[in-house]
Amino acid sequence: MAPAKHRGAINNGFQFSVGIGALSANLINYGTEKIKAGWGWRISLAMAAVPASMLTLGAFFLPETPNSLIQRSTDHQRAKQMLQRIRGIDDVEAELDDLIKANNVSKTIKYPFKKILERKYRPQLVMAIAIPFFQQVTGINVIAFYAPILFRTIGLGESASLLSAVMTGVVGTISTFISMLIVDKFGRRALFMVGGIQMLICIYVAGFGWSWGPLGWLVPSEIFPLEIRSAGQSINVVVNFLFTFIVAQTFLAMLCHFKSGIFFFFGGWVMVMTVFVYLFLPETKNVPIEKMEMVWLEHWFWRRLVGDFSKDAKIKAPWCSCIVNCNDTKFTLH
Repeated sequence: MAPAKHRGAINNGFQFSVGIGALSANLINYGTEKIKAGWGWRISLAMAAVPASMLTLGAFFLPETPNSLIQRSTDHQRAKQMLQRIRGIDDVEAELDDLIKANNVSKTIKYPFKKILERKYRPQLVMAIAIPFFQQVTGINVIAFYAPILFRTIGLGESASLLSAVMTGVVGTISTFISMLIVDKFGRRALFMVGGIQMLICIYVAGFGWSWGPLGWLVPSEIFPLEIRSAGQSINVVVNFLFTFIVAQTFLAMLCHFKSGIFFFFGGWVMVMTVFVYLFLPETKNVPIEKMEMVWLEHWFWRRLVGDFSKDAKIKAPWCSCIVNCNDTKFTLH
């Protein structure tokens, strides 16, 4: 639903909210640890019902998206009204036509998980697997899950360890908020690479907070065409949750065997994924989702895969240039 020029900031609000939730949990844990009777942990667990209740009640007030309305009805008037409402303008015909065309294409796809395996969707499939994988092998959930244990291993007491976890949460939340302010100005690739370098030189939580944290959800959410969007997002979430589970379950054993070397292990992955972004991820800021396929056509690597599937000239939108194929002759269009 977000307009392209604000899509990054609004989408990064997801990770910002996650950060606020984690910070709130750490604050509750720090406070309930002070209860001498020993039953404070029950309050910590019970308080999880508060955000769960808010999510459940809030779901009743969620509006339908224009895409959803178009998919479920041949009467597009409600979709047009919703577009006018969320864009704040009356002239939405061009965007509505793009949504309708994309929806018509998606309806011809019966097996999206089979479709996404086709060569022309290879860039999206690679990103749906690589980005959530890299996000988790940064080791950030080691900090999120085991921060009090890590701080206690360096000699801090229980209360001080919990307070340190709170401060870590504060840094992460603030940096994610900064990301919301700058992501649509500086772009995804710049934040990915700067954040990766910062994580390598020990500005770890802040670097993750404005790069791989929110962007690990933002980029996969905007690169899939409608016909494979459900399959692509499903793969993205599955890979993310799978490696969240693997890292969480194996970390303590790895810590016992590797000791301080565990951080060199995660640091190595941070280096790999920063190079990966530099080489293989095109910039997606300010590109309408309905026209996102164009970014792959101009990329030095991916155009070799996706450019072969059209014999006709692929003319780009006015915001960029691309290389096109016409009768096996390449031209650059501006």
